[in-house]
Formats: sequence, structure tokens, C-alpha cells
Amino acid sequence: MPKMKSLAHFTVALVLVVSPWVHSAELTGLGTVTFPTSASGPAQDHFLRGVTIMHSFGWKEARAEFQAAQRLDPDFAMAYWGESLCYNHPLIGEWDRETPKAVLMRLGDTLEERLAKAPTHREKGFVRAVDALFLGDGDTLTRRRAYMAVMRDHYEAYPEDQEVAAFYALSLLMSAGRGEDAMRSNVLAGAVALQLLDANPNHPGAAHYTIHAFDDPIHAPLALPAARVFARIAEKVSHARHMPSHIFIQRGMWDQVAASNQSAYEAAVDGYEPGDRLNDMVHALDWGQYGDLQRGDYERALHWVELMEGIVERAGDSHFAATMAAGVKARYTIEREAWQPEPITDQTKATQLLASGLGAVHTGDYDLAEQIANRLAEKAEEAASSDDFRFYYSLTDKPLRIMSKEVAGLLEIARGNAEAGLALLSEGVDIAESMRPPNGAPNPLKPPHELYGEALLATGRPEEALAVFERSLQRMPNRPLSLRGLARAHAALGNADEARKAYAQLESGWQGREVAWGQEAAGYVAGVGASE
Repeated sequence: MPKMKSLAHFTVALVLVVSPWVHSAELTGLGTVTFPTSASGPAQDHFLRGVTIMHSFGWKEARAEFQAAQRLDPDFAMAYWGESLCYNHPLIGEWDRETPKAVLMRLGDTLEERLAKAPTHREKGFVRAVDALFLGDGDTLTRRRAYMAVMRDHYEAYPEDQEVAAFYALSLLMSAGRGEDAMRSNVLAGAVALQLLDANPNHPGAAHYTIHAFDDPIHAPLALPAARVFARIAEKVSHARHMPSHIFIQRGMWDQVAASNQSAYEAAVDGYEPGDRLNDMVHALDWGQYGDLQRGDYERALHWVELMEGIVERAGDSHFAATMAAGVKARYTIEREAWQPEPITDQTKATQLLASGLGAVHTGDYDLAEQIANRLAEKAEEAASSDDFRFYYSLTDKPLRIMSKEVAGLLEIARGNAEAGLALLSEGVDIAESMRPPNGAPNPLKPPHELYGEALLATGRPEEALAVFERSLQRMPNRPLSLRGLARAHAALGNADEARKAYAQLESGWQGREVAWGQEAAGYVAGVGASE
């Protein structure tokens, strides 16, 4: 490695790093990052804190540290490199290209001038990479791929450098695109991040990027150790506190899902400043409520609804906040099966339509159910012809089509047309199988496999239902309503031991809480046990 002005590798560790100008509590539990540069003293200390926080995606906090380093050392190229990366989330669409460009232009008017202020080959590689990202040609994905190519070359030149490895892994994630190519890129990123985590078990970027790389039901088990690490060392940034739950939720670890998102919500509230986006706060509420519902903590789940309604009041006419509030209220109804169908209007959100549609069937209001099924089908058609993709519960056409078939299928069964109803529910399952498996809370709110299995049971087909519930649990491990269906299917087939195991698994997750159908599980386990 080229000789540095500073011979020591500066480290921000799990233990406190004492500096006279930084409150020590701000450094507690950040993880361990070693990033030597040509700077030294206070500027290097601020730079290190900035990089460490940036690995948790704490953009505001990291930006302040990089700017502090620039004030102390105006020609410190890596401080400008770091700041330029703090204006966009690397894993979603680009928000602000102009500010990062302006940051780099403050370092120098041309690439040659900027590179001249990076004294080492290693630092020049980092500067060249962000130059391709923000000052290169092409759209966002093109520039992200150019950035990744530079970081790949840099990684090949410095394969043992931990920070080169960390930012190369992130560059693979941010340039992944879609489809099979995305999976290949993500798996490679995960391999690089896991190797780094093995070398440095407290590296925040290694843990964080491993989670993102393996954020799908198939690969999630690979990231469980990283999720546990990141839950301990993530900076008090809402996104970072939330991220371990991406793996916990896919392993059915409901206590950890709830705890991660409680912490994420508190971090979002603590860090909120007027004018900030409310997305992190809302996202934590959404996932936290789902976790609490799965562990039977209905009181806490309702509290999340109340908090979300408060955010809607603060957000004014925000479509995003209103849509999310409708989603958590609808989920509260659907997960508890506390059916209370409500009249619909043109303003009724899709999630509310689903909850009311299912409720209308269960309470015998078939006219309302039919109206809702048709409205959901119309929304699906509208979404299919629109290029306005919204990430949360406005939904794309496939989930909306499933929702329409869920209400219409149950309605047909309720009217005595079992074959027609089951066919509609089966079509919903087929659509779900054509989509990416869920890597968070179900979308739509009522998983189609689970609903189809329940309908098969209700129409006297437990053997078929058993297979559907097993598939549902492959996609969403440890989900209580699917476990309940599995237990009921086994019981209907006379598989007493298997039914008892499924019911016992349900009981173990409730920790003594009273849930709507808890006595069913307790009674079966006790009854079978007594008969043996």
C-alpha cells in the first residue's frame, strides 16, 4: 500500500474513540472501520466518523463530518468524495445529481485538478469513481454501472483493503438493475461483503451490505449473522436500525422484527427536523406493526395505527402518509380477522377495499363485496396502463389483480359456487408465483396462498390445503395464520403429531398473549397430549 502521510490506521471501534471535540457517546457501538488517508489529525478523525456513519446511510450526520473535515483541510480530496455520496440513497432512484456535482467542482474544476489533490493512487481511484457517478454521461443506471466498473478495478488493485471492498460491494448493489442480472450482482456483492465481515466482524458496511445483498427469502439465511451484528452496531439512523428486520422478517423472528422497528422509529423521531421526509418514520411503523401482529401483541399493533394517524395529520395532504395509514389500519383488521366492512368511496385506498371486501363476504354483505371486487379489478387495469410506480400500498397491477380475485373468489364460494371461487383464488396464487417472493410484510395484505388454503379447508379439501399452506410457509416462514392453516389441515387428515407440532409452534410465539384463536391451539395440544 502506498505510503501515507499518517502512518497509523485510524479506527472507529466498538470501544470509545476519545477526541476532545466529539462527545464520546456519539461513537458508542458504531462498529470498526479502518480507513487510512493522506490526511491526519482532526480532519482525519472527522472523515472517519463520516465514513462510519455513511455505512449506516446516516446522510445528514455523515455530511456534517465530511464538511468539518473540509473546513480543517480544504484540499482533502477524500472529504469531498465522502460528501458527494451523502445526497442520494444508493439503492433507489437518484434524487439530487446537482449537489454532488457542485461538491466535486469545489474540489477542482476538472477531473485532472481533482485527481491532483488526491496524493495516492488509492485515493485517486475513489475520486475517479465518484466522478463517473456524478459527472459522467448517461442516465442514473448507466452512471452507477460506470461507478461500479471503476470500483471493480480498484478492488482488483487493492483486494485486501477493507474500505475498497465495502464500497465495491455497495457499487454492485446500486448498479444491479433487474431480473437475473440483478440476482447475480447481488450475490457477488454479498460474497464480497461476507468476506469483509469475516475479516472484520464489526464492520458496519459489511453487515449492512450483506443484508441488502441477500434480502430475499431464498438467500436470507446467509445474512442472519450479519443482521445480528448490524442490530448491535448500527448508528442511530432509522434506516440502519430498520435493516436487520429485513432478514428477521423472512425468518419469522417476530420479536426481533418488532424490536428493530421500534428502535428505527425512535431514531427517526430523534433525528427529525422540519422539512425532512417522513418516510423512515412511516416505514418503521409499518413493519413494526406487522411484527407485533404476528406475535399477537394487538395492543401494540393498534398503537402503531394511532401513531400513523398522527403522522398523517402532520403530513397534511401527503398521498404517501395517507396511503400508509390506510394500509396499517386494513392490516390490523385482516390479521385479527375482526371483520368490519365499511362503505367505499372514490377515495378509498386499495388496502381498505381489500379489508372491507373480505369483511363483506364474512358478514354476508355480498352486494358490497361484489362492488369492491369490481373496483379492485378497475384499479388493476388503471395500474397496468400507468407508468406511475409507487413503492408502497398504491400497488402495481399484479397485487391489485390478486386482491380482486381474493374478494371475488371468496364471494363465489359464499354464494355456493365453490369451484368457480377456488379457481379465482388459484389464479391469485399463480400471479403471486410470477412475482418476486415477499421480502417484507405481505403484499397484498392477505397472502394469496394462505387465503386459498383456508378456502380449500372450508370446502373439504384438506390434502390440497396442506400443500398450499406448506408453500405459503416457504415464502413467509413462521407466519401464524399459515401455521394455523397447516395445523388444521393436519388435524383434518388425522395427522395428530404434525398438527400438535404446528399448534405448539404457534403457542411458543405468543408468550402467553391472548389471541383470537389461541384457545384452539392450546386445546388441541392439551387434548392430544392427554390422549397419548
